[in-house]
Formats: sequence, structure tokens, C-alpha cells
Amino acid sequence: MTTSSSSSSSPARRRAPEAHLETIAVHAGMAGLSDTGSHVPPIDLSTTNPLSGVESGGDSYENLATGGRLGGGDSAVYQRLWQPGVARFEIALAELEGTKESVAFATGMAALSACLMAAVNAGTPHIVGVRPLYGGTDHVLASGLLGTKVTWATPHDIASAIRPDTGLVVLETPANPTLELVDIADVVSQAGAVPVLVDNTFASPVLQRPADHGARLVLHSATKYLGGHGDVMGGVVATDEEWARRLRQLRALTGALLHPFAAYLLHRGLRTLPIRVRAQQETASELARRLTTHPAVHRVLYPGLPGQDPSRLLGSQLAGPGSLISLDLGDYDKAVRFTEACRLVTHAVSLGGVDSLVQHPASLTHRPVEQHAKPNAGVVRLSIGLEHVDDLTDDLMRALDVVHEHAGPAAPRSSSAVSESFA
Repeated sequence: MTTSSSSSSSPARRRAPEAHLETIAVHAGMAGLSDTGSHVPPIDLSTTNPLSGVESGGDSYENLATGGRLGGGDSAVYQRLWQPGVARFEIALAELEGTKESVAFATGMAALSACLMAAVNAGTPHIVGVRPLYGGTDHVLASGLLGTKVTWATPHDIASAIRPDTGLVVLETPANPTLELVDIADVVSQAGAVPVLVDNTFASPVLQRPADHGARLVLHSATKYLGGHGDVMGGVVATDEEWARRLRQLRALTGALLHPFAAYLLHRGLRTLPIRVRAQQETASELARRLTTHPAVHRVLYPGLPGQDPSRLLGSQLAGPGSLISLDLGDYDKAVRFTEACRLVTHAVSLGGVDSLVQHPASLTHRPVEQHAKPNAGVVRLSIGLEHVDDLTDDLMRALDVVHEHAGPAAPRSSSAVSESFA
């Protein structure tokens, strides 16, 4: 099925101030559907589109290949340049984040890469990074693979790290995997004219809207909460019109497009996002409280617990503590034992889905991170899903009992590289 491209080509339209987030989530990006005779967004899989003429086709191609938006008389030309289902998802996400536009990509790392390449292309390859970050983000910055040069800074030292060639300040809050909170408005103030990019994957727009606090670029691994079911990959950057055009051009030329079916699934995911995020958060809050009582746990890392929000960002910047919990179990062997003892909670990377997951960041997502910046080897990260809190409690407490009751060494490590990482 196809849909009118004009219905999804206009920039995101703000809803009336009285519209609540739940209403926006359900209706955003749905404008013009009645013209197609559809109640839900149709999926257009066309890789190419008819041209009205040689000159007009060429004009459309030039407009889209340089990052322009589809106009009323334009042809979409080619899926790599413009896709109506992707555009609908972009409109919806921009409305939720409170930005003018958003640009979707095949993955979260493709979205981040486009932002970094845009900075390099503008002659500002220096990036100020605030650790901890997602391991893939940390690795691409530390490696300089995309032509960037990084200076690592604490949230309080941003201003001193800024240089004339600084193109971006990159941070993640809540941070991965420690769940530390960073004051976005303070970082923006220190950064001055330098754009601030906030990875908002852990919070989602339900709990945090970085643009409201001055961030110019809001990054999501859409694979996580936005999709919410562990069955689709994608990335998206919510931003202003100037940056959106730059990112669309990079997407068109590098081919980092989001597939139409992925766009359909992500747009569908947004419609239940507020309900899922809040239900998962409710369970996580209770679980975090319960887990503090187990003797095998050195510390539960969770923003909603006493003493873990020193800047008092909960209730102002962050609407709630979210549904990710990290446990400090003391050392690598105990972390391994716990991870492998979970049964209901699946040992797997990723987060934000309807089922609960556990992973050991230092040996998986943060394995490429420089040794001195690697997460504590005793830390495991839990992504809490939609299971009943009592069932999750039973599984996690039983796994912690295994840790507490066995003082012997864990199973042999799989490689010398892993041993060296946690020496």
C-alpha cells in the first residue's frame, strides 16, 4: 500500500498546549491518513518513484540529496532520499521531544555517526565527551575512526575543555551503565555556542526532554524503548531545522536509511510508549527497593534511591527514575555467577523491551572502552520489563542467593582477553 507523500512531508506541528503526552504519542504523525482511506499508517515499500519530467525530477533529486524536505510538487525519487513512512515516524518523535524536526537512521550508531560526521565536515572535529557513555559511543570517540578528536571531561569541567574547533559536547543521562544523572542545562550553559548532544535512550521523551533544557541534538537508539519489543532496529536524532537538513544530507549520501517496515514498527511503538515506560518504571522502583535488602548486593545503582540524585534533577529535568537498575556485586566472579543464575530474566544485550534483561557491561557493551574508563567489573545492569514485580523479585533474589551461598570461583573465563580486562 502507498500513501500520499505530501501528508508526511511537512515539519512537525505542535499540538495545543492542553494535549498530554499520552495523546500526542497516539496521534502524532497521523495527519492526512483519512485522505488515504487508512486508519493506521500504510507501508510503502517502493524503492523508486515515478518522475513527472526530466527537469522536475532532477530538481526533486537535488533538493532531497542536499537534505531538503519533500515539497508538494516534488517526487520522492528514491527510497534512500525520502520515504513517507519514515517521515511520519520522524514527525511523531519530534512532537514527543518538543523539537522542530527529527531524522531517523538505520541504527542508533548510524545516527550518532551522522552527527559526528556533520561536525567534522563543518571544520569542528573536536568533541567534548562526558563519561560514562554507551560503550559504542565511547569507542567511536576514543578511536577517532570518523575523524573526530575527543577530550574527556566531567560534567563540571565542560567550559575548560571547549576549543575553537569544538563541534559537539556529547553526554548521556541517565548514564550507561551507572545511571548517574547529568544537569543538561548546566552543561549547555558551559558549552556556550557549541551544540550539546544528549543521548536520551535510557529516559525516552516520556521521562526527559533534553531540548527543553537547551540541548540542540537529542539522540535515541530507537531499538530500545521507542520500539519496545526487541524486534526492530533504528536510531533517530531530534533537532532543529538547520541540523536536520545536515543530517538528512548525510543520510542520503551515506545510505544510512531506516527501512520502511522498521519505521512502521517504531511509529507503532510510540503509541504505547508512555504506558510501557511508566509501568516498567513502577516495577523497577519497587525492585530497586527490594534488592537493597539482599546481603550479596554491595550497592543498588538507581536514581530513585536516597542519595543518588545529589543535584535534585528528579522532578525537574527527569520526570522519574526509569526502569534500568544496576547492581554492584563487588567483583567479576560474583557478577558472572549472578548473571548466569537468572532464569526469568534473560542474559542478553539491549534494553527497553517488554521482557527483562540482564547483562555484564564491562565484558559486553563496554568491552571496547579504555581500561581506566571501563565500568566496575562487579556491576551488572538490569532492564526491567513488564513482568509482575513478584516474579522478577523471586528470580533475582534466587540468583543473588546463589552468589551469596557460593564462595568458590566462578566458571572459567572464556579468554585471556577477558581476564586481562578485569585484572
